[in-house]
Amino acid sequence: MTEDVTGESLWRPLRRLMQHVDDEIARVYDAMPEAEGVRPTWVHELLLLDARGPMTIRALADAVERTHSALSQKVAAMTKAGLVETRGGRDGRTRQVHLTERARALVGRMRAEWRATEETLAEIEAEAPYALSQAVRDLEAVLARKGFYERLSERLAKGESEP
Repeated sequence: MTEDVTGESLWRPLRRLMQHVDDEIARVYDAMPEAEGVRPTWVHELLLLDARGPMTIRALADAVERTHSALSQKVAAMTKAGLVETRGGRDGRTRQVHLTERARALVGRMRAEWRATEETLAEIEAEAPYALSQAVRDLEAVLARKGFYERLSERLAKGESEP
């Protein structure tokens, strides 16, 4: 039988924590009858479209730091849910994503949820012995000096992870 190395994971608890928070935010939207079918993972994009106006999928992807492909799929799902629609751009070669009336009616609640979520996270951080947001900034600085890929590749080339 092969050794099961999956029992050890430094960051799996962080993924579980993030999933728990995401699930709790989803419960807030589930409690809003008018938000039926709205996924919390769409709120960032919908709020950006409300604040900045119609955008191309590329511009929206860049704004949320996602790939064009990922945003294209998300826009398709939001279109199916009746929250956005795409229309031809000014030059005829691009498509712009626009909020629908349904989305415009919801963005005030979404903005309130976003602010309340940030306040709740700040409250949680204040109760913890150290702020997760600071730990993230510290880790980003470490990775800026030498990236994860480079570190992982070096370790694998040295054979340090061999049994």
